[in-house]
Amino acid sequence: MTRSPEPLPPSAPHQLGLFAAEPSTPYRLESLPQMSAAFLLQWKQRIVNHQRRARCEVPVRQITCASVAAVSVDPEAIDPFALYLYPSLFYRLPGDRGGHPCLYFAIDRAEPSLLLYVGETQHSNQRWKHVHDCKNYIACYIELHRQYELEVAIAIAFYWNVPSDVRARRRLESALIRKWRSPFNKENWQRWGQPFKK
Repeated sequence: MTRSPEPLPPSAPHQLGLFAAEPSTPYRLESLPQMSAAFLLQWKQRIVNHQRRARCEVPVRQITCASVAAVSVDPEAIDPFALYLYPSLFYRLPGDRGGHPCLYFAIDRAEPSLLLYVGETQHSNQRWKHVHDCKNYIACYIELHRQYELEVAIAIAFYWNVPSDVRARRRLESALIRKWRSPFNKENWQRWGQPFKK
């Protein structure tokens, strides 16, 4: 004599069935709260305060043969705010802007000036033509400033006297990111947050 299987107990009211007669409701994705104008200004001021101190302080450090070999350019000698500024859409300008290794800096030159991003590239004329997260952060940053009718003036500065070796250039970039604490570099997100990441 074969025994028929026992019926399954009814599903609990909070449990979803795979083949439920009623469609389940989709998740609602909440948009992130938008930064207020007051918070934006406070956020910027904290960064500006750090960068002003970084610009004035010259750290005392021991120089060893290993440290000289590690970075051939002294990061303390580079002041992004003293470099020639190009429009943020420099890569769309006609003419040859050169395809050379360099460090580049995204700066909001509206007072008070603020260094937003430090980057390095092998080909200065190509880096920003393609997808770049920093371009998205800058677009969101500009959009929020315009929404609150706050002054914003993004420019790009280049530093050309860099090592041709990519590892040496990246060490220099890392030292500058640590010094300036540029908020759009991922190394500083824990310190400043990611308010402009989409």
